[in-house]
Amino acid sequence: MSFVKISLLTMLATFFAVAASANTENEHVAVAEQTSEVKHESTAGNVGEADKHDDSHKKSGKFDAGKMILEHIADAHDWHLWGEGHNTVSISLPVIIYTSSKGITIFSSSKFEHGHAAFDGFRLDEEGHIVWVDKTNLDKIYDISLTKNVVAMLIAVLTLCILIITMANSYVKRKGKAPKGIHNLIEPLILMIRDDVARPSIGQKTDKFMPLLLTVFFFIFINNIFGLIPIFPGGANVTGNIAVTMVLAVVIFLTVNLNGNKYYWKHIFMPDVPVWMYIIIIPIEILGVILKPFVLMLRLFANITAGHIIILGFFSLIFIFGAMNPAGGIGVSPLSVAFTVLMGLLEMLVAFLQAFVFTLLSAIYIGMAVEEHHH
Repeated sequence: MSFVKISLLTMLATFFAVAASANTENEHVAVAEQTSEVKHESTAGNVGEADKHDDSHKKSGKFDAGKMILEHIADAHDWHLWGEGHNTVSISLPVIIYTSSKGITIFSSSKFEHGHAAFDGFRLDEEGHIVWVDKTNLDKIYDISLTKNVVAMLIAVLTLCILIITMANSYVKRKGKAPKGIHNLIEPLILMIRDDVARPSIGQKTDKFMPLLLTVFFFIFINNIFGLIPIFPGGANVTGNIAVTMVLAVVIFLTVNLNGNKYYWKHIFMPDVPVWMYIIIIPIEILGVILKPFVLMLRLFANITAGHIIILGFFSLIFIFGAMNPAGGIGVSPLSVAFTVLMGLLEMLVAFLQAFVFTLLSAIYIGMAVEEHHH
């Protein structure tokens, strides 16, 4: 089993290393050809304007902290490793697009040259979305690409599967013995979710919902931890993407309402209040059903995104002061690095707390839906 895992990880590492190397070589070729092509490329439109903006940005010597932070916390069609501009080294990811006119189109994101070029009638806008080069083309673009966040989630799921499967096999082989290695860390977390979160909130039906609660907890926790690692395969802001937190919230919303018993629905539509108050109480109860998952979505998204912004903000101080005066950049760097490390350590605690709070509130909402009525 260990040989299979090592082989799999080696293959993944080799693939991404080759992809990064190939992307770098493509960029060097693109730099040589770009000066002769951009002038003749009438379809580039806004792409040429972006190049001019980048050139003026470099000449001014100013560091745009806001742009850098937003680029790092946003999703992307490639995985940035290091470097800026045409010296950027990144892992190109597959772009998969469906349109009614062209059907399914698949190509490497390196074709876009980090937003400086168009390919097959498509280009990247300022927000990193794929749009038509021809602005008059109103054909809907369905982007189902493997973006940075999607790949990061796949890596997190692969990591979780390896940990849990090897842990299950270890229990079979070492029946009756205490766990060892990293399993000593995972088992207390599982018992904590079961004994301190699920059972007090759900009661007798705990076992039915334990797989969901454990999956939600470990998915959020692993993605939060990977997001704090500044190098590949970390650095992706998965749980700071509101689309991801929305899907998690929708899963909890469906679980709660599909498993709600008659007492749960009676409390919403026939509460124990005078009938004349129904016109006030029922809309409030219905609003509460919708707001609970909405709050789950916003809490996780806001806390994780805020942590990334603060860390990147402290780190940006070095370049902001350095752009004004090199001595200022050197002088502020020890303080900036110290605050960055401190916030990174604090974010490790937040990574656990946000996974725990999301799971706890989910268990409470499920418990409220399946709770039996007692006289």
